[in-house]
Amino acid sequence: MRKSDLALPKNKFAPLLLKWNKEKNNRQMPWKGEKDPYKIWLSEIILQQTRVEQGLNYYNNFVKAFPDIHKLAKASDEKVFKLWEGLGYYTRCRNLLATARFISKELKGKFPDDYEELKSLKGIGPYTAAAISSFAFNLPYAVVDGNVFRVLARVFGIYTATDSTEGKKLFTALADELLDKKQPGLYNQAIMDFGAVICKPATPLCTICIFKKNCVAFLTNKVNELPVKEKKITIRKRWFHYLVLEYKNEIAIQQRTAKDIWQDLYQFPLIEANTELAVINILQQATKKKWLVKKDYEVASVSPLFKQQLSHQLIAGQFIRIQLKRQAKDNNGWVWVTKSKMAKYAFPQFINQYLKEKRVQQSLF
Repeated sequence: MRKSDLALPKNKFAPLLLKWNKEKNNRQMPWKGEKDPYKIWLSEIILQQTRVEQGLNYYNNFVKAFPDIHKLAKASDEKVFKLWEGLGYYTRCRNLLATARFISKELKGKFPDDYEELKSLKGIGPYTAAAISSFAFNLPYAVVDGNVFRVLARVFGIYTATDSTEGKKLFTALADELLDKKQPGLYNQAIMDFGAVICKPATPLCTICIFKKNCVAFLTNKVNELPVKEKKITIRKRWFHYLVLEYKNEIAIQQRTAKDIWQDLYQFPLIEANTELAVINILQQATKKKWLVKKDYEVASVSPLFKQQLSHQLIAGQFIRIQLKRQAKDNNGWVWVTKSKMAKYAFPQFINQYLKEKRVQQSLF
């Protein structure tokens, strides 16, 4: 039997999906049914590359701290980055601030109600523009995210790679064709929920799926093969050796300003390498950089190895806590802060792992 003989008629897709949404969908999220474009935008930016379970508390905290776009626009970078701390992909946070300030100042706080205008804002791509357009303004734009790719690839048996140019065009066109134009917001939320709770990446609930009688992947036993991705991620390995320099009651920290991971976050003075270094080698490098002066410091402790997996990088390294007899010359863009004020600065998750472990031991330094 040909695939075309199995596939669901396209005009049946939206009615079945919306029937499931009305009768079976009990997925609860605070932004569901939200019409305020600010809150919709906030939730969508937070959920980019973030699981709902992780993003939920961040969303609630942001809404509480910044109930409208003017409050967010007026907030300091430091306060917003601290609230974002742990979410990762900090470019999202920089774009969030830039767009909030633009809308607050240039647009008097009013979100554009036009898809193309929305898409022109920093950090807002086709998916986020479609989400805001449909949820806030009931405009007929289909969202196409990982959930949508997966549902459509399986139901219609599409083997074109979702991350290819051809695939993006094909899936976008199909999503637009299937969209319920009269209730686009409801439809978009329904298909995302369906992908999250029924047509899951692993162990999908095929036996209770509303599409099982016509799902090509299910009927041909190809569920685990779809959707297809053509690009393989190359993982870069990096070693970060941090020097936790302590003088009396102060610690040296510095802001990462380069266009790299964790830009604008704070860290301890860092010696990076492409392999693990012995402590003596790290200290030698620090001395050459004039961060340390021989006989004027004492190594207090060396942490165990820490690791963090990012999307395209594996970060490994450790922390060497050093007590200084004299404060190092401040010619490295360092900021000396008291231990009690450390919590005001936003650090990468890699460093927070170390700080958290020290707190559990009831001795930060």
